Amino acid sequence: MKKRSYNSKKVKNDILVEASILFAQKGYAQTSVADISNASGYSKGHIYYHFGNKEKLFVRLAQNTMQHWYKKWQEKEDQFTTATEKLYGIAKYVLYHYQTPLLKAGQELAANPNTHPESIKKLYDLAITPMSTYRSIFQDGMDNDEFKHGDIEQWTTLFGTWLGGLCQLTNTQQLKSLEPLFEQSVTIFLGHIKK
Repeated sequence: MKKRSYNSKKVKNDILVEASILFAQKGYAQTSVADISNASGYSKGHIYYHFGNKEKLFVRLAQNTMQHWYKKWQEKEDQFTTATEKLYGIAKYVLYHYQTPLLKAGQELAANPNTHPESIKKLYDLAITPMSTYRSIFQDGMDNDEFKHGDIEQWTTLFGTWLGGLCQLTNTQQLKSLEPLFEQSVTIFLGHIKK
């Protein structure tokens, strides 16, 4: 009797794809491991074996989403030649890529008092990617003598929290209508750091 081949990578990917759809549609709490098992066609045992539990599976999805966010930004970043253009570009990119399908489920998980502290840390650590992106743009501007010499860490924190605050408006307003506000925020910021 021939042993059936087992493609671990395919199994994990299939589970991630189906789990992502379910979390986006139903939210974190309303999506069960049984739901993911039924949708993916793999047993609950497969899910626990590859991911540990539902919480760890969601964190992996959130990390994959952020990696995808960064990869898409890197592709877009090539069209900008100056740090100033990059700041305007990243602001617009953040506006249109803040509301990910998993955002609400992630907020739900992070707000749950029963969520494991390690999972919460990993979710909050996702902010490192955009903050590193802003820091890199500021460093590029200083290195190219486009921006004044200043405290890049402070600029990064201020710019990141500024954009993050503006992103809350994406819950209630049309994205296109917010473009001028995001653009103006960069203009104001540049007024303090540009040479």
